[in-house]
Amino acid sequence: MAFMTTHTLPDTIHSETEFSRLLATATRKETPCGQGKLVWRIWGQGGIPVVLLHGGSGSWAHWVRNIGPLIKAGYSVYAPDLPGFGESDIAPDNFDADGQAGWVAQGIGQLLGRASYDLVGFSFGSMVATFIAVQSPAQVSRLVVIGAPALTDVPGPRPHLRNWRGLDSATERYQAHKHNLRSLMLARDESVHDDIIAQYARDAENDRIPQRRLFTTDIMRQTLPDVRCPVWGIWGAEDALYQGCEATIVPALSGAPLFQGLTRIPSAGHWVQYEAATLFNRHLLAILDTNRQSRE
Repeated sequence: MAFMTTHTLPDTIHSETEFSRLLATATRKETPCGQGKLVWRIWGQGGIPVVLLHGGSGSWAHWVRNIGPLIKAGYSVYAPDLPGFGESDIAPDNFDADGQAGWVAQGIGQLLGRASYDLVGFSFGSMVATFIAVQSPAQVSRLVVIGAPALTDVPGPRPHLRNWRGLDSATERYQAHKHNLRSLMLARDESVHDDIIAQYARDAENDRIPQRRLFTTDIMRQTLPDVRCPVWGIWGAEDALYQGCEATIVPALSGAPLFQGLTRIPSAGHWVQYEAATLFNRHLLAILDTNRQSRE
C-alpha cells in the first residue's frame, strides 16, 4: 500500500487549500456496505492504527485538524465516511449507529486483519465506536469518546437550528448553515469562517440518514458496561448539547469497567477537536501514548 510521506502534510488546516493538501496525501479505499461501498481515507504507514469515526451530518473532514498531528506522532490513521454520510452508501438493514457498527467493523477487518487498534469516536461516531468496541474486544485497545450523545434518557438542551432545506437562495442557505454551525458545533464567533462553513454545508447537505432514533436514548450508558478496553472522554466545556447537564457525563462514562477519566477543554464547543485542536491533540496523544512501547 503506497502512502504519501509525512513531510507533505500541512502543518495546520485553516483554509480550503490546506484541506485539499491534506486530502491529497490520503489513500482512498473502499470496503463493502451491503451492495454499496464504505469509503475510507488512510494516512501513515507502519504505526499503531487509530480509527477515527466522525459525527452525524459529517464526514472524515471532522478530523481535519487532528490527522496531521497523529501521523507526525507515528500513528496510522483510518477515517471512514460512515454509512449514509460523505461518499459512503447507506447501510441496507439499519441506518442508525447500531446498524452501522457491523459494516465499519467489517471494513476495519478487511483493512487491518487481526491487528489491534485504537478507536476514537465523535458524537454520533461515539455510539458506533462503542458498539464496535463491544463486538471486537480482542482488537480494540482503547476507546476515546468525544461529545457523546445517549448518556441519559433525560432530554437535554436542543440548540435552535435553522431549516436550510427548501431554501432556493444560496445566500439564505449559507446563512442557515452558518447559524447552525455556530449554534451547535462551535462556541466562539472567531471559530466560524467561510471555509469551514462551506465544508459544514457540504457535509450537512450530503447527509442521507433520516432522524436517528438512538440519539435521544441512553444507549451509550447501557452499552458502556460491556466495553472491556480502557475508556476516556474528551468534551468541549461549552458543548451546546450539554450546557446545564454536564453532571450526567462522568456517571454514565463510569459505567465502563475501565473508565480512565474525562477531560473538559475550556472555550470549546461540541466540535472540540476542531475548535481547540492544539489542546485536544495534546490530550488525545497523551491517551494514545499510554503504554505505547509495549504495543510496538
